[in-house]
Amino acid sequence: MSNSHSIKIIVGRANPTLGAEVCQYLGIDPCRSEVIEFSEGNTFVRILDNVRGCDVYIVQGVCYPVDQNFMELLFWVDAAKLASAAKVTAVIPFFSYAKADKKDEPRVSIRARVCADALEAAGVDRVLTMDLHSPQIQGFFKRPVDHMHAKFKICEFIKSKNLSDLVVASADVGYGKNAFKYSHILGVPTVIGNKIRSDHSESAQVWSVVGEVSGKNVLIVDDIVFTGGSLISMSQELKKRGAKKVFAAVTHGVLTPGATQKIDDSEIEELIITNTVEYRFQKLSKKVTILSVANSFAQAIQSIHDHRSISKLFPE
Repeated sequence: MSNSHSIKIIVGRANPTLGAEVCQYLGIDPCRSEVIEFSEGNTFVRILDNVRGCDVYIVQGVCYPVDQNFMELLFWVDAAKLASAAKVTAVIPFFSYAKADKKDEPRVSIRARVCADALEAAGVDRVLTMDLHSPQIQGFFKRPVDHMHAKFKICEFIKSKNLSDLVVASADVGYGKNAFKYSHILGVPTVIGNKIRSDHSESAQVWSVVGEVSGKNVLIVDDIVFTGGSLISMSQELKKRGAKKVFAAVTHGVLTPGATQKIDDSEIEELIITNTVEYRFQKLSKKVTILSVANSFAQAIQSIHDHRSISKLFPE
């Protein structure tokens, strides 16, 4: 069944390149829009094209500056609804607050749930995102959430490298299930690392590895890299255990200040990330390879618009 409403794409400031690529794949021009930052920090957004009766997709990640980008997303949603859009979908390539999914300490906010409530209050009809840190966050929304995965794009790239004796490694038990999915696609074994994180300092230490890595090429997989500490700690442990070359593949390459030097100095041969995060605190390491997921988002948007299944694009 086709949809009579036309597609309009609003590209926010968090993902200008990705948004433009999505429009190219769809064969449409991005919706004309403007953002003004007033001197006291107030943000003003305006849609310059007519979106009445259209299906509007707002490409705006929640990455640095996180709160500013999230508020801009809310304003775009509200502007589209007030402009009589038929439906408004928030396309959030990286949802930073997905890490805040539970009340695991006294007197703390479940920030991911607050963000979900805010988006729904602003009038969002649907959310399209990629590799949530905690997939259960979909349950915070009363609106549909389409959850995409970068592992297919990453595995396609890894296969092109023709690495022999390859194993997939997860830096912690929590990501083990996803590591097994990478292994299934690549047809190789899996090893699991155990990681200790004692505070909010964004540093962690890998203290054991379950599985054989001696004489193997190893691909460490994860969803987000901030400082690079977990990947580097895991790579050191793998090399101690006789691994040949260590690669890493992560969907969201945030890479905070200092990460570039750490990766340059590490045992990691190559760090593969996607373009879900565009802000750069500093120049990326030469070891970093960026894969575009624009085609995946474009296919998902077209599928939503045509009332077709999203899950068929990402077969498990």
